[in-house]
Amino acid sequence: MEESVNKVEEEINTILEQAKELQESAASLISRSNNDEQSLRQKALSLESSIRSLRSLIDSLVSRKLLDSNLADKLEDDLQRARCILADGDAAAFLPTKAQGRFLKMFLGPINVCATRKDVQLKVKEEYNSYRDKTALLFLLFPSILLFLRSWVWNGCLPAFPVQLYQAWLLFLYMGLAMRENILQANGSDIRPWWIYHHYCAMIMALVSLTREIKGQPNCAQKQRGVELFLQWAIMQGVAMLLQNRYQRQRLYTRIALGKAKRMDVVWGETAGVDGQLWLLCPILFLMQIFEAYVGLQLLKTALVGVVPEWQVIFCGLLFVFMAVGNFINTVKTLMVKSRFKAKMKRTKSKQELY
Repeated sequence: MEESVNKVEEEINTILEQAKELQESAASLISRSNNDEQSLRQKALSLESSIRSLRSLIDSLVSRKLLDSNLADKLEDDLQRARCILADGDAAAFLPTKAQGRFLKMFLGPINVCATRKDVQLKVKEEYNSYRDKTALLFLLFPSILLFLRSWVWNGCLPAFPVQLYQAWLLFLYMGLAMRENILQANGSDIRPWWIYHHYCAMIMALVSLTREIKGQPNCAQKQRGVELFLQWAIMQGVAMLLQNRYQRQRLYTRIALGKAKRMDVVWGETAGVDGQLWLLCPILFLMQIFEAYVGLQLLKTALVGVVPEWQVIFCGLLFVFMAVGNFINTVKTLMVKSRFKAKMKRTKSKQELY
């Protein structure tokens, strides 16, 4: 019996020693890893600083006409490729991360959402694309079903509950998009700030709309004119989202292959696709923005003439006009950038053909 107790005691002492040795080995490994990580972090920062310095130098030489513009374009392209290699590879984990916005802190608290592994970052991007694909289809179907039922079942007058259910879904949709876009931005994506702000505005509008009473008979058609126009605009938005989601990946894959973009970047509809696709998307986008402004003005008219004199209608009308103007300005700016990029590519191609 005593012999068995001694054996158990020896085994426990052995396990204790092994645990101590394992702890020391782990601590040593972590220390070496931290030192190696710090060294790589300094190299990454130094390389990024060199890229910025060289870009400034090229701009300075071009402005003083000491460097040929075609050669400057080539050097800029090489620096952009180097930046994409640095930001799109495993070395990106050693670059400084972007500060998380207030939106994420408000909902998640002080949680770090930056993924250190590239495969995890790409899964976040894939999930974002999947979310947009699913919601685009629902964005098209939901208002179509409501307008169909309004005409054929509800005798031209929408009940309050289905409309409020739709507004609640819009609140969930835009909150989900804003959350995912903030996380993508924290992980190095180049999502334009306007699109995130646009989704904030859409969230606020959906929330305000939920507090509004949906008027019915009498004069239901007149009182619900704004709701009808909004649902028609939502159908257009759903069509545009489906086209954007289809074409933008083709453009992004091309830019990644050319070293012009990172895998975490997002290409929006007005920059998507080749010229033929752009000729299809641009009229739809501009038409949708004009109709969006029209819906906002009609909501304001409905409130100001006394048909539905509620502050929610005025607020949503102003927000609609603001978002339409913002979307239009952002689309025009993007098309101007695209035009300059195409002109630059033509100059580079012409220079190569001369040689």
